[in-house]
Amino acid sequence: MPPRMIFQKEDVLSIAYEIVKKEGFEGLNARKIATQLNASVHPIFRHFADMEELKKAVYEKIYNKYQEYMLSGAKEEKAYKKMGISYIQFAKDYPEFFKIIFMQKTNLNVEKFVMADEVGDDVIKAGQILTGLSYEEQKKFHVKVWIFTHGIACLVATKTVEFSEKEIEELLGNTVLEMLKGYKK
Repeated sequence: MPPRMIFQKEDVLSIAYEIVKKEGFEGLNARKIATQLNASVHPIFRHFADMEELKKAVYEKIYNKYQEYMLSGAKEEKAYKKMGISYIQFAKDYPEFFKIIFMQKTNLNVEKFVMADEVGDDVIKAGQILTGLSYEEQKKFHVKVWIFTHGIACLVATKTVEFSEKEIEELLGNTVLEMLKGYKK
């Protein structure tokens, strides 16, 4: 009879997720997880073939958290602005997760990077409601808005600059409207 599993896969994943939340992937290793489980590393490798498989599972959980933030903004009035605020709020609440998703080398051009995000299509459609632009025009406009929004999010995630919620709302609201006026000219 095989040994009874004391720790479930979700236990290992939850601990790994919390470590990455505080320290990024650089801080994640089997010994650290085992210490928090108060066990050897064996329970980890009963559920995951190797650390890469565990990291992929953690990344998926991180990305799901990001989608949760973005899609919560999509359901509100002024969804385009709210999704921008949600993007920045995610960077503030989960700086290590933000860095993992959005501050890594990809070799993609900006449009492909923005569109590689599964939420990108929802953001563009929300933007169309605000701007009245066609899908293709909105996609081009959104790349410019995303660069601006991403800049604020990076400043927040790295704690380079602190913004109040009001400052973020004003920056996004006013700047995006000015950008839109310029874009439509």
